[in-house]
Amino acid sequence: MFLAGSRFIFLLMFLASSTVLSVSLYLEYGPGLKPCSLCWVQRFFLLTFCIVNLIAYAHASRPKRVMSYSIVSLVLAFAGAMSAVRQVILLRVPPEQLMFCQPDFICMLHNFSLKTALSALFRGSEECVHVSWTVFGLSIPELSLLAFTGLCLLSITQLIRTVVSRMHSPPCDPA
Repeated sequence: MFLAGSRFIFLLMFLASSTVLSVSLYLEYGPGLKPCSLCWVQRFFLLTFCIVNLIAYAHASRPKRVMSYSIVSLVLAFAGAMSAVRQVILLRVPPEQLMFCQPDFICMLHNFSLKTALSALFRGSEECVHVSWTVFGLSIPELSLLAFTGLCLLSITQLIRTVVSRMHSPPCDPA
């Protein structure tokens, strides 16, 4: 019964994350919203989360695997949430206090070290502070934070279920 429930949660996390990813792609190619550097970071974590949970749905047949996939899912969802938090914070800073003047990421990769380029990517860019679309009074970064928070909660639920089931399972008989 435990594995059936854990597979369902992995499927649910995969479906939720693929829906959020689909909406982000629609917003890019439908209305034509151009993603900023932090949006790309969030997409990376979301896509990786999606792939991990699809693999977990197909592969997690033992409690140790369920726990491993749950931990990886939680780390990815948390990292995505932190990049969304960074973008929400940037939205709250007055424009006159922002100092962004950096080339695009591809140009930075050609001219700087990978460490410097990634650091600049995580700091955000000028495009990260523009609110170009809202729904229910929430900007895209705030909706992204909400989605990543939900994915974190699902990952924590899966992790707690795994730990509790391992505590209540009978010990293995070596004979």
